[in-house]
Amino acid sequence: MRRNLVRVLDGETLSPPPIWLMRQAGRYLPEYLETRAQAGSFLQLCYNPELATEVTLQPIRRFGLDAAILFSDILVIPDALKRNVRFNEGHGPVMDPIDEYGIATLSAESIFAHLSPVIQTVESLRIRLPAPTALLGFCGAPWTVATYMVAGRATPDQAPARLFAYRHPEAFERLLTLLADVSVEYLVAQLDAGADAVQIFDSWAGVLGEPEFEAYAVRPVARMIKGIRARRPSAKIIAFPKGAGLMLKEYRRRTGADAIGLDWTVPLDFAFELQKDGPVQGNLDPMRLAAGGSTLDEGVDAILQRLGDGPLIFNLGHGIIPQVAPENVQRLIDRVRGISES
Repeated sequence: MRRNLVRVLDGETLSPPPIWLMRQAGRYLPEYLETRAQAGSFLQLCYNPELATEVTLQPIRRFGLDAAILFSDILVIPDALKRNVRFNEGHGPVMDPIDEYGIATLSAESIFAHLSPVIQTVESLRIRLPAPTALLGFCGAPWTVATYMVAGRATPDQAPARLFAYRHPEAFERLLTLLADVSVEYLVAQLDAGADAVQIFDSWAGVLGEPEFEAYAVRPVARMIKGIRARRPSAKIIAFPKGAGLMLKEYRRRTGADAIGLDWTVPLDFAFELQKDGPVQGNLDPMRLAAGGSTLDEGVDAILQRLGDGPLIFNLGHGIIPQVAPENVQRLIDRVRGISES
């Protein structure tokens, strides 16, 4: 079966377009909060195939979305690299910061034994998902993962990683290359376990200047996509370089991604130009989803009117925030699918 999301990644235009939402399994759903409480911690939830499968399926059961995305986190890679990742309530992820010596001594040995529960979750999902529902795997892009590894936490503009990259270019390039190569193996394993496509999240691409964007965002992702395609030539890959702006124009061509994810700051006229070169995904402002009502409807309609006649995967421009009411998600899906309110 060629699922609708895969058909769009092959360049088809579907009406209505397939829809899934970043962070569609998350804290806005009461059933997710119940399951997370069972797990004990966020990372334990990521590494528990039974519970990770359950939370991945929850928004599919509730909303009938066209794709499920594996429940995990981009920081399982540094966790597998023994960087002591922790998720602290109210403070986000933290880990042991890495320096030049730490980069030189990084080892990918045993990393996939550590990540095997995630692959088990993919296998479980492929069996349990409805036949028409696509399954997305994912990982973080090397630049974004590296920013957390250098700083040991999230920072507003990723200044620690940017400064480290200027001061220690060879060490930073080694880190990016290692992350790219490990991520190739990780995504190939997800594809082999049953994922229809994979997405590469570069959440901090927008803090980079032009030459840094080329060096840290484009080249490592291009390396990844080339590596994946060498192993699995038919692999479908979405790349989401949040905040890339005008640099999106060359990003698809230089990386080889099948589709480009667009954040909500991308003007629709520019998105329309990008769509001429292939599928796009996005890009509703998550705050419109939180606001609901006519604000939500107007945002949905504008995207469909400008991008609906080309290959489009409807999504948010970033993830669902915890304050979103589930009924707003249903309203969004109904609006995209042309289902009138009763």
